[in-house]
Amino acid sequence: MARKTYNDAATGSFMLLRLLSFLCLLSLPQGVLAQHSGMPTREPVPETCPVTKRDQTSLFLPPPPYRTKAGNGRFWFGTDRLWTNLPDNGILPELADEMTSAHPAISEKVFWWRQGYDARLEPRPRLRVTGKRIDSPAPPLEVSPTTNAFTQNIAAMLVGIGFPANGCWQISARYDDDELTFVIWVAAPLTTAVGHY
Repeated sequence: MARKTYNDAATGSFMLLRLLSFLCLLSLPQGVLAQHSGMPTREPVPETCPVTKRDQTSLFLPPPPYRTKAGNGRFWFGTDRLWTNLPDNGILPELADEMTSAHPAISEKVFWWRQGYDARLEPRPRLRVTGKRIDSPAPPLEVSPTTNAFTQNIAAMLVGIGFPANGCWQISARYDDDELTFVIWVAAPLTTAVGHY
């Protein structure tokens, strides 16, 4: 029969202590871990910002020959007369700070589709895009001239949008008599959280 030594008992206690520490780490919420690790964090969408989400809309699918899948983490929003794709969580992700004019803006390229749109006949689409911040006063939205683009050999309309501030924004697009409006959260650029002990 083997005898237990002091060294065996110490090793067992040390292993138990390591296991308990590991279990404690697993029980911490991801936000706490990110905050204390210096990982980039993103602010949540406030409840006061009614962002347009997939589960709050009808599940529109573009007609053929357009793609039925909007892409990873995105969904189609609109009707066959005018549609775009939006992020599932209502947050414009990973936006870059740029200088688009006299003041800094957070910019995003937004593609729009319309059944029957032909870029050869209408290289400058009659699409008009406007927007306003709805949670706080802000300078006006900057919108580039509308142009055309091709995604997988299908014509789309393309507009560059400059958001002068982060926050809750309502965006509207009009093509002739068809209008589409959605709400999006423009998050501040990712920051590295520093833990406070």
